[in-house]
Amino acid sequence: MEIGTVAAVCRSGEYTFHKPPRESVTLLAGLGVEGDVHAGVTVKHRSRVARDPSQPNLRQVHLIHEELFAELAAAGFAVRPGELGENVTTRGLDLLGLPTGTRLRLGGEAVVEVTGLRNPCVQIDAFQDGLLKQVVDRDAAGNVVRRAGVMSVVLTGGVVRPGDPVAVELPEAPHRPLQQV
Repeated sequence: MEIGTVAAVCRSGEYTFHKPPRESVTLLAGLGVEGDVHAGVTVKHRSRVARDPSQPNLRQVHLIHEELFAELAAAGFAVRPGELGENVTTRGLDLLGLPTGTRLRLGGEAVVEVTGLRNPCVQIDAFQDGLLKQVVDRDAAGNVVRRAGVMSVVLTGGVVRPGDPVAVELPEAPHRPLQQV
């Protein structure tokens, strides 16, 4: 079992691009982060609500790997936890390499299930011009590569704090690669 660490936790009760870091967040089963604008059973992201407000919310908790910030810094971009709108920043885990359905145990109680890749939008360029190209690229075959974290749903609620361990529980094989959600 792979083990990482929670580097930061963030939430915002308003539709803002950034989510301020907190001392802790509470995950609510089937809903997301307590007090976060994106918490709920059905979609809360404005573009998705406009298309179909009855869609299930597969984006309750957004996780980003802290290692991405170092890669972005090497390319000239300064990004800190919460500035890309994530709820949980992890350290020491290859989030993007996980299969769909992976369960992440955050701290002593909370469990989230990874539903897919975040599909970043142009708001990222409004934050820092050119940043979108750093988190969405194409591989040698021309396929889109999304690097702005993963989305998940809360299976078991609990309090999550920086420094908490993150344990990875892979689903049964065959594994399905992550797709955008």
